[in-house]
Amino acid sequence: MILPASAPESIAACADALRAGGLIGLPTETVYGLAADAGNDAAVAQIFAAKGRPADHPLIVHVSAQDGGMSGVAHFASQVPPFAQQLMSAFWPGPLTLILPRRPGVGTAAAGGQPSVGVRCPSHPAAQAVLRALHDAPAGVEPVWGLAAPSANRFGRVSPTTAAHVDSELGPGLLILDGGRCDLGIESTIIDCTRGAPVLLRPGSITREQVEQACGRKLLSKEELAAQEARGLAAPKASGTLESHYAPNATVRLMDAKALQTALDLLDGAIDAVARPSIAVYARTQLKKVPRPIVLRTMPQHAAPTAHELFSVLRELDATGVKLIWVETPPDTQEWEGVRDRLQRASAS
Repeated sequence: MILPASAPESIAACADALRAGGLIGLPTETVYGLAADAGNDAAVAQIFAAKGRPADHPLIVHVSAQDGGMSGVAHFASQVPPFAQQLMSAFWPGPLTLILPRRPGVGTAAAGGQPSVGVRCPSHPAAQAVLRALHDAPAGVEPVWGLAAPSANRFGRVSPTTAAHVDSELGPGLLILDGGRCDLGIESTIIDCTRGAPVLLRPGSITREQVEQACGRKLLSKEELAAQEARGLAAPKASGTLESHYAPNATVRLMDAKALQTALDLLDGAIDAVARPSIAVYARTQLKKVPRPIVLRTMPQHAAPTAHELFSVLRELDATGVKLIWVETPPDTQEWEGVRDRLQRASAS
């Protein structure tokens, strides 16, 4: 059932379902999440079952923006380093997840049993309306301090950015709050705050430079991170960091513009113009010649609009029945890092 987020009764119905231990499809500014009460281990177990997700792969807990998110964070985290507080002040509500030491006995299932927990404060008004309704519980009802809400899709597949995407993958029977198309389109930036310095675990719309400027600290380099791990300080598991992830049914292949044009030139004349297309192309560069049966989508010239449409485009191309999706490799710059990360993981399967 898809409910309009603009209706107060929709927010109330979703809050009631979550208090009762159920699941909902929840819009955020990044992607749609499959949400449950993060403090209810039985409810969280339903997320893992619905997604087919390993139970030791942690979920991100979403908290209310009331008091800057501090009450929700204080419920789940045992410690918030000063640099993490600076990041919360700079970017919350927004697409930033912080990995923090977890309070023992709290959110165990949502954290995948790890001693740390990922927490973020989403900026989507519908997500905040639900979180606020749960936070401000009626008299005699325990507050829900946060919602575990990984992307509302089968584990490892393309993340949903509309209510219809969620319904097609996890419906019918799931209550879905329709908050429109997600503004950003890729998941949050994840910063590990458990090792004394900020460590980037997953890039997103917030760049490395923005993080460093906000907290006045340098992100650990790959070399420094490797040295820490050699001393036994392994990185915590985090959502969306598996090598293969975000994959459509078709095989995704990344190549630069020159290699892409060469591959298309080799195909020209070798495929039947009336045959069902088996290859799709998603490219920024204006290609000189594309054989007619190939499905072509033009990638925007800038990172933000590409991120906004990325998962929708992968789903649309997949729906044409193609076997291969050839994608032009995005530029190697900070602004494109989140898009590049998602495409690299989508092509790793």
